[in-house]
Amino acid sequence: MTPVTEVEGRRVSLSNLEKVLYPETGFTKGELLHYYANAAGVLLPHLRDRAVSLLRYPDGPDGQVFFTKNVPPGTPDWVTTAEVPRSAGAARMVVIQDLPSLMWAANLVAEFHTHQWLVHKPDEADRLVFDLDPGAPATVVHCCEVALWLRERLAADGIEAYPKTAGSKGLHLLASVRGGSSAEASDYAKALAVEVERAMPGLVLHRMTRSLRPGKVFVDWSQNAARKTTAAPYTVRARSAPTVSTPVTWEEVERCRDPAELTFLPGDVAARVERYGDLLAGLLDPERAARLPRS
Repeated sequence: MTPVTEVEGRRVSLSNLEKVLYPETGFTKGELLHYYANAAGVLLPHLRDRAVSLLRYPDGPDGQVFFTKNVPPGTPDWVTTAEVPRSAGAARMVVIQDLPSLMWAANLVAEFHTHQWLVHKPDEADRLVFDLDPGAPATVVHCCEVALWLRERLAADGIEAYPKTAGSKGLHLLASVRGGSSAEASDYAKALAVEVERAMPGLVLHRMTRSLRPGKVFVDWSQNAARKTTAAPYTVRARSAPTVSTPVTWEEVERCRDPAELTFLPGDVAARVERYGDLLAGLLDPERAARLPRS
């Protein structure tokens, strides 16, 4: 019988808690749920009012991995959902607003991915994102070089950038913006990706052509498109180990010389949150949102 736990007055079914999801480390589903319960204070503000795509891996990263974008069958009626625009017509997606909803979704075993806009303002981008993806033998160390260049370039336009690990190979840069559409955010991000490629031609690529990517950092600007989503801060990734997309300081980016320095597991994140709080808290302050420049 599936155990039922009461979370803030809601009955949440939590199943297969002893199941090993990550054989490399022995990390279980119960440990995954424990992490999300502890991380809720910093994770939930970054999910709130955003439609969530769930990248599910119920049998671990080595099993079937698939996106669930529409509201899954059996979703409790107390989980918030919202109608969101799609190219093929409106669709209804999950919006994780509270701890019971987070634990229900975590029980599905999923990465959390969000759009760069809020469900009540789908026509306005409120986030700018750059996904820095290294092609071997390039690593996150090389991503850090690119991130530092982009930090200064964004600052010149009055935009404050915040770094986090992708939780896989690379680095994400996030910024809070206002006054523009997703299409305009994409145009601006692409223009900066082209600029950094011209400034660092031996290292950076702004095109998706895979044959060109070995040894370079692909600056993926396209995740600013309205239809696309990016791994949320603090989400655990479906990798060989339970790595977490973790906010980092600019000092850590500046001094990184080894990929291991920017690799974090759930236990590491708990200690970091206790030390730093949420390093991305500035993204949540509307007073710090910069007006999106026109490209």
